[in-house]
Amino acid sequence: MASGNQTSSEYVNHHLLHLSNAGDMPVGLFAPSIMNFDTLFWSLAMGLLTIFLFWLAARRATSGVPGRFQCAIEMLVEMVEDQSKNIVHGDRTFVAPLALTVFVWVFFMNALDLLPVDLPHFVFGALGLGDLIHYHRIVPTADLNGTMGLALGVFALMMFYSVKIKGLLGFCKELLCAPFGSHPALWVFNLGLNIIEFVAKTFSIGMRLFGNMYAGELIFVLIALLGGSATILGFVGHVFAGTVWAIFHILIITLQAFIFMMLTLVYIGQAHESH
Repeated sequence: MASGNQTSSEYVNHHLLHLSNAGDMPVGLFAPSIMNFDTLFWSLAMGLLTIFLFWLAARRATSGVPGRFQCAIEMLVEMVEDQSKNIVHGDRTFVAPLALTVFVWVFFMNALDLLPVDLPHFVFGALGLGDLIHYHRIVPTADLNGTMGLALGVFALMMFYSVKIKGLLGFCKELLCAPFGSHPALWVFNLGLNIIEFVAKTFSIGMRLFGNMYAGELIFVLIALLGGSATILGFVGHVFAGTVWAIFHILIITLQAFIFMMLTLVYIGQAHESH
């Protein structure tokens, strides 16, 4: 809910700035930031939550009648295994668990968007940290630095599997000889096109997730502004719009996690194949 001491633009800007080590200069969307501590903290926290969830599922696994939690985990594992089997033709010993981890991790990071917009600032104020932590964004996937970090991880895996499956010489040959042919006059064009392809894949997977989650976060902030109005209509609109958008947003956060996992599998699967 917007503070009465802030204008609408100040309230929106305040919620779109990161807790960073940039000194007194707040870090915006594309401002040169050294480190966004909120993105790092919540990414790590959701990663640890993912590890704990898998550990708990493995510890509670039983060969007898499974409980609801085990059934849910088994359905999730089977879904990811089926997708990886259809996309990646080769050894999936690492790829399938990777896809499962990516899906759950990204889902948890996206799900932080369902928390009330002002909840972190309320908690910081209650703990006496309001003056120390003035800026804070809780959704790591609504930060371009966070999603591009994930995308660079996928890029590193594409390079790793390209070299592992094809060999260093085979991968270099593919960069120079595909898709137009192996004639030396075409090497520059082949290399340029392949570089553009790898760059486009990396940016597309990172920017897609960022764009959707940033838009969702911004809508939650705008809905929160309705709660700051001193009218019953504004409050009712705030509760109604917030509830409807939150319910719809459950689909968005799940879909975006699934798409990121599928693109990861597709790109790794392409690294297993030759032109």
